[in-house]
Amino acid sequence: MNSALLKQITAMFSPLTDLSAADAFPAAGTLSALLTKRCEPFTQQAVAARPSDLRVFATASVEMWLRAVHSFLISTSLTDASPIWSSVAGYYSSHYSVRAFAHLLGLFQLHKKRQLIQIAAQGNGWVFQMQRKNGGDREHKVYWKYLHEHPELSGDPFFCLNREDNPESDGSHRNRANYADHIDRFPVFKALDAEYLTRRIQKIAEIELSAVPLPSADRFPDTEAVQIIAYHRIVKFRRLVDETVGPTHRFWSVQRTPPWKPKTLTFQVVDPEYTAIYARKL
Repeated sequence: MNSALLKQITAMFSPLTDLSAADAFPAAGTLSALLTKRCEPFTQQAVAARPSDLRVFATASVEMWLRAVHSFLISTSLTDASPIWSSVAGYYSSHYSVRAFAHLLGLFQLHKKRQLIQIAAQGNGWVFQMQRKNGGDREHKVYWKYLHEHPELSGDPFFCLNREDNPESDGSHRNRANYADHIDRFPVFKALDAEYLTRRIQKIAEIELSAVPLPSADRFPDTEAVQIIAYHRIVKFRRLVDETVGPTHRFWSVQRTPPWKPKTLTFQVVDPEYTAIYARKL
């Protein structure tokens, strides 16, 4: 990771060292409200950012990552009970991880204002750079495209484009589940089972693969691929924050292992093939 980005992430998490982890998350919508207040009427290319503003990007990224973890658990629990909802929850786990990465790297989309806000260094401080959204910049594309093209992540197979027109894409798999007619995937419903969840998580963590398996709409519901890629994106975010702010950081040390997760969700990747993929440091 280049020094400028490391400095930015460190600055984002630094104010959280003085807060109780239990009280660190602000109210819903805080970041969008803050950016709207700072940047309106959006006539400038950049406005000054206060150090405390950067903290909200850090909490937003971690909260989004927690959504990813929770959605992954829902997906794995529903694997057999509801393949459709399992695949949708698995996709959203990935999407929340993508948004977590984007916020961690300093990007936030103001949907109602049609603006993209990017943190940038300027002198000894920070600014919010503003860019008008294009008509086709939907959330489920713009964040994925940002990570795919980011200098720190370009070439990483876990950060592909989200293309609804390509069957070998996360987006097309979600579209198939949500919008296609006559999917007809309705097994006899089985109640959620903690023992089954344990076995499923262990399988996802230990499965042997030689490449990143993008879900394919042509194999719908390609649940295993959806869950594998979602799980590894979750792990990758956790490792990045560990590497930049450290696992003992007052706020992150609590959030990195949420109390509601099952003990079998260890965020470990034991497969040597994936060890090679993770060997490239961000």
